Parts: sequence; structure tokens; C-alpha cells
Amino acid sequence: MSKRETIRHEFVEFIPEELEDGVLYISIPYATTTHLCACGCGSKVVLPLHPTHWKLTFDGETVSLSPSVGNWSFPCQSHYWIERDRIRWAPKWSKEKIDAGRAKDREGRERYLRPRLEPDAIPTVAAVPPGRVARLLRRLHLSR
Repeated sequence: MSKRETIRHEFVEFIPEELEDGVLYISIPYATTTHLCACGCGSKVVLPLHPTHWKLTFDGETVSLSPSVGNWSFPCQSHYWIERDRIRWAPKWSKEKIDAGRAKDREGRERYLRPRLEPDAIPTVAAVPPGRVARLLRRLHLSR
């Protein structure tokens, strides 16, 4: 196994079944990226593009992903950043640091999703003053 220093990106609709080493496949329609682990172990790395997971930046020539790629569930436990089609390696993390990082990620996802899941955060018709509803209905009726 030899660690990669660069990665080539390829925009695709569907991720191919057979992945080429050194290629970051990006599916915008499915908001996901996939590549073989940059350490050379051959493990398939799938990164969802979402505000609670990874963000992709394309500058017209190169791509970057943030945050870092931490393959904690793989035997290699590799950790790296993809910045402008280059691999920047991070030092190995301890089990305690991995656990703390996972907890921080989980808290961030919960914080992001909480307002969307709490019933009080969903406005109801009863919460809108009756006069406003009547005015809105009149406007809609008049605009036809």
C-alpha cells in the first residue's frame, strides 16, 4: 500500500460499480462522492454531500472536501483532507480522539436537525392571526 498525494475528480451521474484508484467520483444529482481510500487499502469511501456531513468546493479546475475524511471504521483508520485535488495527510488519531470527534459530529447533526424536527418549530394555521389569513385568502381570490 502506498499513500496517494493527489486525486483526480470526475463528475458522474451514477457512481460506477468498479472504482478506479485515484479518482474521486462526484454525483451532484445524488449528492454523494465515492473513492477508494487514499491510503491504498482498497476500501470504498462514500461521503454524502449535505450540510451535516461534507461540503464540496469546485473552483472550476479542482475540488476540495470539508471536513476531513476520517476512515475510522476501516482497518487502516486513515485520515486526510482533499484540498484542490491533493491529499493532505493527518496524524493518526487515538480511540479517545475518534470517539470525541464522532460525538462532536453527532451533536452538530442533531443541532442542525432539531429545529426541523420539533413540533413547535412547525407553524400551524392556528398560530397565524385570523385577520392575516382572511387578508391572504382575499388576495389569492382577487389575483385570479
